[in-house]
Amino acid sequence: MDFDLSEEQRLLKESIDGLLTDSYDFEARKKYQKEKGGWSKAVWGKLAEQGLLGLPFAEADGGFGAGAVETMIVMEALGKALVLEPYLATVVIGGGFLRHGGSTEQKAAHIPGIIDGSKTFAFAQLEKNSRYDLADVSTTAKKKGSGWVIDGEKFVVLNGENADTLIVTARTKGGRRDRAGIGAFIVPADAKGVTRKGYPTQDGLHAADITFTGVEVGSDAAIGDPENGLPLIERVVDEARTAMCAEAVGAMDESLKTTVEYLKTRKQFGVPIGSFQTLQHRAADMFVALEQARSMSMFATMAADFDDAKERATAVAAAKVQIGKSGKFIGQQSIQLHGGIGMTQEAKIGHYFKRLTMIENTFGDTDYHLRRVAEGGLV
Repeated sequence: MDFDLSEEQRLLKESIDGLLTDSYDFEARKKYQKEKGGWSKAVWGKLAEQGLLGLPFAEADGGFGAGAVETMIVMEALGKALVLEPYLATVVIGGGFLRHGGSTEQKAAHIPGIIDGSKTFAFAQLEKNSRYDLADVSTTAKKKGSGWVIDGEKFVVLNGENADTLIVTARTKGGRRDRAGIGAFIVPADAKGVTRKGYPTQDGLHAADITFTGVEVGSDAAIGDPENGLPLIERVVDEARTAMCAEAVGAMDESLKTTVEYLKTRKQFGVPIGSFQTLQHRAADMFVALEQARSMSMFATMAADFDDAKERATAVAAAKVQIGKSGKFIGQQSIQLHGGIGMTQEAKIGHYFKRLTMIENTFGDTDYHLRRVAEGGLV
């Protein structure tokens, strides 16, 4: 495999790195957290202006026709800057459903809004006791005329507090954990019967618990086959996992750089603590863990082009395992090497560890994906 970036990809990396360097230092991030929904509309507009929100969409839909590598580049940069804006929820997940399963009409109705920054999405999937099982769905979608009526509850919906549009998994037939009978539905966030309770998460983002009570949607709300939507859901979630792996690599990279810089400047016994060989060895171990994670993130990105869904899922699960292990190690070492200051809200290093911890537990933790790898991606 060729892991070198093309000239266009290098320009993309320089573009987003430059944008975030200019507008997204740690102090600016604190200000953005205080805005409605917990992120900056101005920064979101800048991402739209640079075409970053339209990267993965086909040129026929107004996008740039970019692939998984471009998404990896963007997500790694977002991870380095601890970006709060809903790129994952809107472009990767919401856009993923539209790209892979949306009808021509659905694409025309929603993709232009994503690209120009006027529309954001949230994926309402997690339920009580469902853990990481995408087939564990008790929310129902029942036929009413040509449309559907959705009832149920979803929890920890990323960007759910502020999204304009929700993509909801709901059961159209069968038992709670049956793989058949699950569909994905587009639901306006302000639809009658939708109740949202928003709150901040540990990593500084915002989520919401959402209740659907007799929410009526039209026949055009279903994305793809409403009775066999799980393969589509699994594909989009695997793409989200891959994107989060890249984001984690960015966060780990910055954590290591911040820690090494601290070792060079913090003095003990009259000398920088970075001169102590034991601490140098720990920093070297962090570097090894980072490069292992980077390699697996690239592998998962390449796996996006695999034709075999099982092979693709296994590759993504393997990457998530390494990302979880490396993220935990680098995060813990970063905190320890910073000493007590690493535990304070004022020090950014602790915020990187929080984000890495949330990534590790989103769409399956390390143990869950280790089982997936052992069983060939079938868990």
